[in-house]
Amino acid sequence: MSTFQRARSEEQREARRRAILDTAAAMLDEMPVSAVSLNELSRRVGLAKSNVLRYFESREAILLELLDHAWKQWTAALPEPLSVGVDASAPAGVRGEQFAAVITASLAEGRVLCDLLSAQAGVLEHNVSPQVAARYKRAAIANVDELAALVRTHLPELGDGASQLAASMLMVIGAVWTHARPSQAMLAAYEADPALAVLKMDFATSLQGLLATLAAGTLARTRS
Repeated sequence: MSTFQRARSEEQREARRRAILDTAAAMLDEMPVSAVSLNELSRRVGLAKSNVLRYFESREAILLELLDHAWKQWTAALPEPLSVGVDASAPAGVRGEQFAAVITASLAEGRVLCDLLSAQAGVLEHNVSPQVAARYKRAAIANVDELAALVRTHLPELGDGASQLAASMLMVIGAVWTHARPSQAMLAAYEADPALAVLKMDFATSLQGLLATLAAGTLARTRS
């Protein structure tokens, strides 16, 4: 491990923060959120754990920042596939199905984002200060608003319901990701008794169906 030298300038401090974030992001490419530890992160970045904590108050604070970044990248990449995949001349119900299909396809390579979303409420929003929690939640609200704007573009019939649909979609993504990755014990139980696998989920199939159902339900409630 390199000897710690306190960053003296704002540029040095920002470079060190960036190094910590980049190292954590590289770890997420290799392992699930649950396996990322401060000890291993500190070893890889070349700082003592106490020195990493000079820049981020906890492991969860680091991962929340990475979640915000991954979320923004994902949303920024959605307009083009949505413009191609959603037929503006189709009935609203069809457009809802198409919107769900595009969102699902966009997450095919989004393991890190899905893993972070699945850990957001139950893990990442814990062990952080009220200040970090508030900063992250403001960013999350802005990210939901960005997705809601895309919903309104392709499903203008929803009006104010677009925000509700966008928020619900994100919660469903995290939930389906978790349930589509059963533990080794559960996989062994399924193998021993295939009847137990009736609720086993395929991520893409289950997600697309649930997102389409959410879109159809929100459209129906808006019309009523």
